Amino acid sequence: MILIYKICPAALWREAEVAGRFDGAPVDLADGFIHFSTAAQAPETAAKHFSGQDNLLLIAVDAEALGEALRFEPSRGGALFPHLYGPLPLSAVRSVAPLPAGPGGIHIFPNLTGA
Repeated sequence: MILIYKICPAALWREAEVAGRFDGAPVDLADGFIHFSTAAQAPETAAKHFSGQDNLLLIAVDAEALGEALRFEPSRGGALFPHLYGPLPLSAVRSVAPLPAGPGGIHIFPNLTGA
């Protein structure tokens, strides 16, 4: 199983749990796809887009469960980032964990797998 990760405000994720699917954060909706990161990319994504933010969750998703709607596309510096063209079915979610901000606003990640 290959895991990819979504950093998400807790309140937005709770709405997804009620709805039974995640349609994306405002930036995802604006871009037309849901942004994900690999395990290796997630800390940089947190630092660049979520520095100092609290009440975040780290959502681990089974990439293979997303089928052809998931594409790895060039982004920052040419790195391939996973993008989901469609809603995220909650059945593909493997774990949801708090992503606390530590000293200096740097988030404290659990051990990530699936890089």
